Amino acid sequence: MEIGSGFSNAAEFGSKVHDGFEVRTGKVVRTSNEAGGLEGGVTNGEMIILHAAMKPISTLANPLQSVDLKKMKTTDARYERSDVCAVPACSVIGEAVIAPVLANAFLEKFGGDSVKEIRSRYKKPG
Repeated sequence: MEIGSGFSNAAEFGSKVHDGFEVRTGKVVRTSNEAGGLEGGVTNGEMIILHAAMKPISTLANPLQSVDLKKMKTTDARYERSDVCAVPACSVIGEAVIAPVLANAFLEKFGGDSVKEIRSRYKKPG
């Protein structure tokens, strides 16, 4: 899991990856979003960018070499599963893990005792 360009940033000097500021049409804006919208655990107003990775599925259509323990001989592993991609399932899990964290942060900032109260505190950008 990385936030922003975390892994590639780790190999760079801070001067190459920190997000600078400039003035555009009378507003102070960032020149990049290498931090992925979070700095020191706090959102900075930029788009939050998360990247996640997962290991490949365990079974292969072209099995690896294994051992038959009864015969004590080398053999090919068995092919028993037919799923070829776990990404759809992983995306559901990732969303289920991240959504409550984002919802808690939103409610910490704009929360109240009712949806009406939350709406009155939250103004959509733009």
